[in-house]
Amino acid sequence: MMMSIAGKCLPFAAMLAFATTPLGAETVGGDAAYCETGRGPAIQANVLGLKDRAGEIWFELYPATEADFLRPDMDLVAEGKTFRRTRARLPASGPVSICIRVPHAGRYSVMVRHNRIGKDKFSIWSDGVGFPDNRKMGRNRPKFSQALIDAGPGVTAATIRLQYLRGFGGFGPLDQ
Repeated sequence: MMMSIAGKCLPFAAMLAFATTPLGAETVGGDAAYCETGRGPAIQANVLGLKDRAGEIWFELYPATEADFLRPDMDLVAEGKTFRRTRARLPASGPVSICIRVPHAGRYSVMVRHNRIGKDKFSIWSDGVGFPDNRKMGRNRPKFSQALIDAGPGVTAATIRLQYLRGFGGFGPLDQ
């Protein structure tokens, strides 16, 4: 009996979906099941550089246009543009991954935020932030190009290193 190519590739595709999560990482967020089961399209952020385990981790999805990058969510939704946010309490220990489903495969801009004090507005003094290209932000507003990611039809993984305010030098990773 001949097995189709799709039948042979399906087990391999399932293994790849699970390979996007670092060993021992807990995938969190309202869309975690999408990444855990390999259902896409979705983006999984493997988060590094947490300052502590206080508060929540947020993952936000924006359109891939500079004009819409970091615009208020209510404005984007009112205009019928792409915006999604998933959030979760941080696990007490171990690696952390957060998953967000996307409307379709394509280019988006994303941001991961460590909301340490539980306010809906970003706190420059306590919150951490990260983007897919992981360049040090310093004292500048994040650049649109830092946030771009191309989501495929399955689960697209990105390692995102959080940055926190580090004195006069601005935002940077804790380990540098």
